[in-house]
Amino acid sequence: MARLKDEKRRTVSSRAWLERQLSDPYVARAKREGFRSRAAFKLAEIDDKYRLLKAGARVVDLGAAPGGWSEIAARRVGANGRVIALDILDMKPIAGVEFLHLDFLDQTAPERLKTLLGGKADVVLSDMAANATGHRQTDHLRIMALAEAAAQFACEVLGPGGSFLCKVLQGGTEATLLATLKRDFSSVRHVKPPASRADSAELYLLARGFRGKAEP
Repeated sequence: MARLKDEKRRTVSSRAWLERQLSDPYVARAKREGFRSRAAFKLAEIDDKYRLLKAGARVVDLGAAPGGWSEIAARRVGANGRVIALDILDMKPIAGVEFLHLDFLDQTAPERLKTLLGGKADVVLSDMAANATGHRQTDHLRIMALAEAAAQFACEVLGPGGSFLCKVLQGGTEATLLATLKRDFSSVRHVKPPASRADSAELYLLARGFRGKAEP
């Protein structure tokens, strides 16, 4: 294992995180293959199994920075596809990706995304997560609020047959969110790709086969 610098200055938690990063095969693989983050492999593994990112697809990536998911999405939908990414943090440009530097919870964000999209989406991705407070219940509520907001947006922009993938935390997806997705999608399940660390509470909610919204 690589030797840590300034080890005495670091907290126990930061040393543990660095040690895990340095020994993580996915971190090494991301560097070797030129991806911006190990998170790229989470989406790649889910897509390998469920085939969400088809050539020519139109994709919205929420909480995109630093860009690992957008990189995978752009590669897999190809030149005839479209990827629109959003994050409150800035993100360096990625070929084939249009980026909106904005907080998704900003009241203007959904309409600005829809304007950029210019039509229906095939896939909505959300790897959004609020900054951890260290209080488990609070963190759970905050990430579920983001998941619910992303799900509402997905139901507004997806075309029939579309897919929605978002980050949640183990400990139970809220019943109201599951009920909504089960009403609007033909298949709803929790998935945990191999690249998601086994000791992490991170989980993903995958909804496929959007039934479409009836016109008013």
